[in-house]
Amino acid sequence: MRTLFIHQSFPAQYRHLAAALAARHGEEVVGLGDKALANVPGVRQVRYPAPAGAGAHTHRYLRPLEAAIRRGQAVARAALALKADGFVPDLVCCHPGWGEGLFLRDIFPDARILLYCEFHYAASGGDLGFEGAGSAPLDEAARVRILNANNLLSLDAADWAHTATHWQHSRFPSWARQRMSVVHEGVDTDRVRRSDAAWFALPDGRVLTAEDEVVTYVARGLEPYRGFPSFMRALPAILRHRPKAQIVIVGEDNPFYGAGPPGGGTWRAAMLAELGEGLDLGRVRFVGRISHEALIALFSISAAHVYLTYPFILSWSLLEAMACACPIIASGTAPVAEVIVADRNGWLVAFHSPEAVAAAVINALDHPRIARRMGAAARADVVRLYDRRRIALPAGLRLLDAVAGGGGIAAGAAACLEARPSEVTAG
Repeated sequence: MRTLFIHQSFPAQYRHLAAALAARHGEEVVGLGDKALANVPGVRQVRYPAPAGAGAHTHRYLRPLEAAIRRGQAVARAALALKADGFVPDLVCCHPGWGEGLFLRDIFPDARILLYCEFHYAASGGDLGFEGAGSAPLDEAARVRILNANNLLSLDAADWAHTATHWQHSRFPSWARQRMSVVHEGVDTDRVRRSDAAWFALPDGRVLTAEDEVVTYVARGLEPYRGFPSFMRALPAILRHRPKAQIVIVGEDNPFYGAGPPGGGTWRAAMLAELGEGLDLGRVRFVGRISHEALIALFSISAAHVYLTYPFILSWSLLEAMACACPIIASGTAPVAEVIVADRNGWLVAFHSPEAVAAAVINALDHPRIARRMGAAARADVVRLYDRRRIALPAGLRLLDAVAGGGGIAAGAAACLEARPSEVTAG
């Protein structure tokens, strides 16, 4: 079978699935993206030139769609070149989020097309309006309705789709959910696990171990979407009540979702200015972006890990922290509640309440035995439901086989739906 994976940042979410497929006998696998990134064993990688952006005079609702059309055209040209070179896929797996999936059906009419769909925007119930009255103003509601056009057009021309979590699945329209499975990429729990010998080196050379009272916060960017302001506002109380606590914050200063603070600058600078002398900066360490190996080491020494998020895409870092048996303090938002069961494998707190965040962290540090029990339950759930080698990869390959096989696609793909921690009895 010939399979084409398409993602602007290939391999991205397809890294392990593409490698597993390529390892099977008789498979020819090609990855198409616009960047030269990590090699994937057995996969031939092809690049297409990144397209120009939307015109400055285009209506602001249409700029993302215009950019998607331009990218879709760039992918189409690369796909036509592959076709002219003799590579005609039986199966195309594509992340359509930036327009890659728009024209694939016109180029490969006989191929089966499987889309990885991450998020469907709406005026309420998700990230939009979360900081306000619960729903977005009409102008923003109209903008995100058009923002969904690219994904919905791509879905209309595909055979099937999948997404990572049940909550993400629930956000799509009913007609799309009927053609969409839930299959997470999974966590390598054999490698991502707590090590008693772990240590973490701070930028100033100091080394932290599990003997230190380490509180961790991890995000791609330090921004409101991932609750950075709420976390920072919780720190004065944590530092006051736990005089030995060390706070380690991982993430880049630039926001990846949403905007910067009013008046410009970074959210880090804004929060430091707001909190002023309320913070003991000798115990609050910003370490920026770190390697995956360093992240696992940091999770291994964490006495309490804080994860806060808008109702948005669930971060891989939460599942990896759980896999490292971290005691988790997390926001009680819908995507988190899918994996954290309150008072069994973590504590759920109000996203907008720094007081609740601080109280939960202090409670975890005050009661280390309970915290360790919570962490052990968190790891058990990740191993049971999200282990990459035993759960996620086999489910992903079953999904690919079901879609490639054509007949019985709905029954075969639906069999890949994952359970949730709340549906698994504790034990």
